[in-house]
Amino acid sequence: MSNTPFTSLEFVHPDEIRARFSRAMSDMYQAEVPLYGTLLQLVADTNKQTLNQQPELARHLHQTGEIERLSMERHGAIRVGTPAELSMLRRLFAVMGMLPVGYYDLAPAGVPVHSTAFRAVHEASLQACPFRIFTSLLRLELIEQPVLRQRAADILATREIFTPRAIELIIQFETAGGLTSLEADDFITQSLETFRWHNQATVSAEVYQQLHDQHRLIADVVAFKGPHINHLTPRTLDIDAVQSAMPRHNITPKAVIEGPPPRRCPILLRQTSFKALEERIAFISTDGQIIQGYHTARFGEIEQRGAALTAKGRSLYDRLLQAAQDQLQVPANEKNAAQYMTILSEQFSQFPDDYQTMRTEKLAYFRYFPTEKSVNVPAESVKKLTLDELIDEGFIEYEPLVYEDFLPVSAAGIFQSNLGDKGQSHFTGHSSQHDFQRDLGMAVIDELQLYEETQQRSLAACAAALKLTQLSI
Repeated sequence: MSNTPFTSLEFVHPDEIRARFSRAMSDMYQAEVPLYGTLLQLVADTNKQTLNQQPELARHLHQTGEIERLSMERHGAIRVGTPAELSMLRRLFAVMGMLPVGYYDLAPAGVPVHSTAFRAVHEASLQACPFRIFTSLLRLELIEQPVLRQRAADILATREIFTPRAIELIIQFETAGGLTSLEADDFITQSLETFRWHNQATVSAEVYQQLHDQHRLIADVVAFKGPHINHLTPRTLDIDAVQSAMPRHNITPKAVIEGPPPRRCPILLRQTSFKALEERIAFISTDGQIIQGYHTARFGEIEQRGAALTAKGRSLYDRLLQAAQDQLQVPANEKNAAQYMTILSEQFSQFPDDYQTMRTEKLAYFRYFPTEKSVNVPAESVKKLTLDELIDEGFIEYEPLVYEDFLPVSAAGIFQSNLGDKGQSHFTGHSSQHDFQRDLGMAVIDELQLYEETQQRSLAACAAALKLTQLSI
């Protein structure tokens, strides 16, 4: 028998695989869409300027650790065509510690998909790498023409969007419980092939046009070898500054920033983007000839994230947003963008714009931190104090939890602005989370529950620091 000691394989943590994948994806997308590199630099410059001008904001970001992940891309988006593709993507993302969070039905807004966000779910993992991918499944049943619906289904049934080696490595991860560093690098290389741009369509120009006439997104999903990543998204600290600066860098922004208006204390998510590129693609005609054409889908997006809202806060947000849209009466566009922002700001004056009120009215989730004053304080002297009293006495500080998810209205608005304003304003059909979860292969996670758990863990850490049994809101 050998005297050589047995050493188990060292597996790479899923957070590290996700971070490596995010960097590789960004490099690939910048090479494919050079304008995105320009956008990244603009966002970096804007963030640096904002931090210099707002020292209090810089202090908040250092307190929460957000400063360390500010320059990381926050999300990408992909659209797939079949339940089998969605299910395998779930397994692929699991290798990177990403689980499906939330259900989004975009059909009522005129986009024939329903979606989830694959992301890390624990604050420590989000701190390591916040990258997430908004993943949409085409709802073929919403294609009105039966012949076209069947044709789309037949086309999708013949493609394989994952390399054989990628599938091997996914199975290796599932059976062995992890991947070694070399396997992780191989996995990233193989997985990127699923997200890569292909400038040759798999259908004729005639079929492409039929799919396109039903909805641009249907052509985008069905007519290509794979579900190319259609955008990546850096995080900015001042989305209004980026929006106004984009034209000076030869970037055409969409007309209206999605989400809430500018606020002193940002909430949820604000998004904008540059308009989708018209890219040359090749079609193969029925007689085998190559025909040059164009396809519009890929763009660059920017986001500014704020506080995660509770169910009560979300209800108030939804009501105020709807009131603003009702008052405008027509969809926001280039012509009425200024009017819409004025109306939106007026409506949102009803939403408290300071963290103290948002906390006391339970409109948002917060993370609690023990202060230096709490170190070695006798438990006897603080055990009768409530959480509010501990905050008032300087033993505990709090910061808002950053919203890590998406807004259905924002997602639909970004989709529509980049797919063109023509087409249907809505699709008949009902929201079907049950069907989506069946196709996915598991239930999606309730994002509000995740924020609640993070908030509770921070309270438990404060209680432990103060040697208290527990702390509650």
